[in-house]
Amino acid sequence: MTDKLPHNLLALFAPRPPLPYAKPLDRDPVKRKGPTVTGVGQYVPLLKDYDPEYVPTETVEEKKKRKLAEKKKKAEEAIKKGLEEWDPNKDENVTGDPFKTLFVARMSFDITEKDLRREFEMYGPIENIRIVKRKDDGKPRGYAFVEFEREKDMKAAYKDADGVKLLGRRILVDVERGRTVKGWRPRRLGGGLGGTRIGGPEQNQKYSGREGSYAIHTSHPPPVSSHDRDHRSHSRGGTSGGYGYSSSSNGSRYGSRHGGYGSSYDRDRDYRRRSGRSRSRSPGRYRDDRYGSKGRDRRR
Repeated sequence: MTDKLPHNLLALFAPRPPLPYAKPLDRDPVKRKGPTVTGVGQYVPLLKDYDPEYVPTETVEEKKKRKLAEKKKKAEEAIKKGLEEWDPNKDENVTGDPFKTLFVARMSFDITEKDLRREFEMYGPIENIRIVKRKDDGKPRGYAFVEFEREKDMKAAYKDADGVKLLGRRILVDVERGRTVKGWRPRRLGGGLGGTRIGGPEQNQKYSGREGSYAIHTSHPPPVSSHDRDHRSHSRGGTSGGYGYSSSSNGSRYGSRHGGYGSSYDRDRDYRRRSGRSRSRSPGRYRDDRYGSKGRDRRR
């Protein structure tokens, strides 16, 4: 049909000229020759003469284990050295009768000796108060020792003052164990009590007070003076030791509940919290006169 078209239209259907020849930029793949690849047989003899100075690279896991072992060894050496130097009976700062001394911990750093005297002299006359401070800068370390003139006053404070809030923090009270418990060691030397730093959040103690923390860290029973050992009451089929700890039927001086707490301690503690302190002076009036608007807070 195109032969019937005029010449001006046939020019539109004319084929294009062939592409000009261009020299290839690379060699023909068929004619290419690459590098000669040889085996590893020539390097086998080198394996017999292994480099003795070669130090293998330490992995991340091995590095962590090595550092952990070094820290553990260093801590054990420090504890061993500290135990050789630690003797509470020869401490110049420790004075007074240990069975009349109350240990007060978890205090606010702003608490003064006047605040502690105002809080604890309601249990009885106080002989001495010592707030432990750092040697380098003189700042308080958060715990103190309160020595009473009478042992029964210390027992009353031991039972009733645990968990009292002072200046926004709930304190913990305990007997002095450094001079009364044989083989006792402080926390910095691998001993101590308390359950706030055992492990993870599911293991640590999340409530204030000493109750329930003794059986976790130590097998030492609370100390009992010679006066309490000689004066035991035979009631309810058992004997009663000092500081509110009752004896079991197997001859032990201390009860098994909470690492040494007897049932008499819990009954007396609950009774005191329900009905208040049973003393000759009025607790409410005495508290209002001495504390003003601050008072002793057990509710929060």
